[in-house]
Amino acid sequence: MTKDPQDPNYDPADDPKVSTGKDMPDDLPNELPPETKTITFHQRLERNATLLLIASFLVVSVGGIVEIAPLFWLENTIEEVEGMRPYSPLELAGREIYVREGCYVCHSQMIRPMRDEVERYGHYSLAAESMYDHPFQWGSKRTGPDLARVGGRYSDEWHVDHFRDPQSVVPESVMPKYAFLAEARIDGTYVTELMEAHQMVGVPYTDEMIAEARADFVVQTDPMGDYDGLLERYPGAQVRNFDGQPQLTEMDALIAYLQMLGTLVDFSTFTPDASR
Repeated sequence: MTKDPQDPNYDPADDPKVSTGKDMPDDLPNELPPETKTITFHQRLERNATLLLIASFLVVSVGGIVEIAPLFWLENTIEEVEGMRPYSPLELAGREIYVREGCYVCHSQMIRPMRDEVERYGHYSLAAESMYDHPFQWGSKRTGPDLARVGGRYSDEWHVDHFRDPQSVVPESVMPKYAFLAEARIDGTYVTELMEAHQMVGVPYTDEMIAEARADFVVQTDPMGDYDGLLERYPGAQVRNFDGQPQLTEMDALIAYLQMLGTLVDFSTFTPDASR
């Protein structure tokens, strides 16, 4: 039995589990084992915040480059789907309001290919449906329902009531009121610059689209106006007074954006490319 080292009468020579090294000097190692160097370096790395931050950044950078870089050289990263087009000026402005108000925090725009999701929300989301989103609105949480296919599911009047007082149409809703959107007037002052910014990151807005941006912005809410050019540039764009008020408001833009979500692709004729 090992003796207690704390005992005043403790003698290491009497303890069979303690070696003083006096009787076997040739058996003692002259240097530390090789793994000790690795352990020492790791301890030094963990204790130096700057060094640890630099090492972490390098590891994440290499991992990100390996995953992302090859996509820039692949021509078929996103399957081309008939019907997809850039947002009209009014829809684009509505999307900016959607992002500004943080709607993506509670509503996703990504339907996963699972039975429960497809039966509730519709066809699973395609990569092509987000190809003109900068940034995309897939979201990571669903306090409210997914909105990828919300276009056409509800009337404009429903959306107006829902924004003014969400609990009036969905009693269990925890969504705050957005009645102020109906009072916030917009005239598309900066929509041209917004489209130019999106053009710079790859959205195929033509010079004609940008030149007609202000006119298209206004005419989309005027069913009595000359909107033939708008429909030619943006096939399938919906033209009407979305919030029912004579003035053009942020609510018009937001409802125009919501009403087109998921409506551009005709899934009755869509056939996925199995090679992808």
